[in-house]
Amino acid sequence: MRREEMADLTAFVVVAEERSFTRAAARLGLSQSALSQIVRRLEERLGIRLLARTTRSVAPTEAGERLVARLSPMLNELDRSIDDLADLRDRPAGNLRITTVEHAAKTILAPVLTRLLADYPDIHVEVIVDYGLVDIVAERFDAGIRLGEQVDRDMIAVRISPDIPMAIVGTPEYFASHPVPDGPQQLAEHRAINLRLPTTGTLNAWRLTQKNREVRVRVDGPLVFNSIEPIREAVTAGLGLAYLPFDQIETDLETGRLVQVLKKWTPSLPGYHLYYPNRRHTSPAFKLLVDALRFRSGN
Repeated sequence: MRREEMADLTAFVVVAEERSFTRAAARLGLSQSALSQIVRRLEERLGIRLLARTTRSVAPTEAGERLVARLSPMLNELDRSIDDLADLRDRPAGNLRITTVEHAAKTILAPVLTRLLADYPDIHVEVIVDYGLVDIVAERFDAGIRLGEQVDRDMIAVRISPDIPMAIVGTPEYFASHPVPDGPQQLAEHRAINLRLPTTGTLNAWRLTQKNREVRVRVDGPLVFNSIEPIREAVTAGLGLAYLPFDQIETDLETGRLVQVLKKWTPSLPGYHLYYPNRRHTSPAFKLLVDALRFRSGN
């Protein structure tokens, strides 16, 4: 196979995986028009249509699906072979893709990457923030970061944080017109600002303890978001109660902008873990990342 034919096939696989010429072009560092011409040239050479295009979507045809199924494992193996060459370099290098939730990205991953990338400029990291539970192998992530209880048992999991204190909060103005709850059952009388979980489509349950056991409560309310920062903004605007990581509203509590309620009923969440498949990640770059993120009690 000629070199340009291999490049065309690689470009097609990226478009099929992304289901978007825009995203695929950004990933490949090409213009959309150039990428479209590459795929059209490949289809003409093979004499079969590989992608079904509409004004709103791009999806592989049956022939395209078959081709992707054959090519994708080979291209992934090629990527791993190239990454393995980093062992021969004087300085660790390589590309890493990580899926994480917003809170972990902000409080744990960002500080570590600031130090790591300053010391190792040949390491490149792509961080995708998503509350969904993605298949990191199928989506070509090197690792994921989620709460320990959310990690599949067939993954290697490394704890990267202590348990996460949570808080139920509202503004003094809100409590001026709503009674302060003295138990979890009274949350039904309140308005909540909720987080939507994309994997299940449900609202994030508020974890509370009642009679020495954990209960998960869903509180109705006028606002739902898919990330925690707009929830924090809405609760500080007095629009309802919110269930948030304590470190995200600690300053608001100290200044009196927010008031915490049901403190003794609100347990910490299990800490974050970095997880990845057992069969991968022997590269120096990945080992450095794991070691830098690893939680060490007392530090």
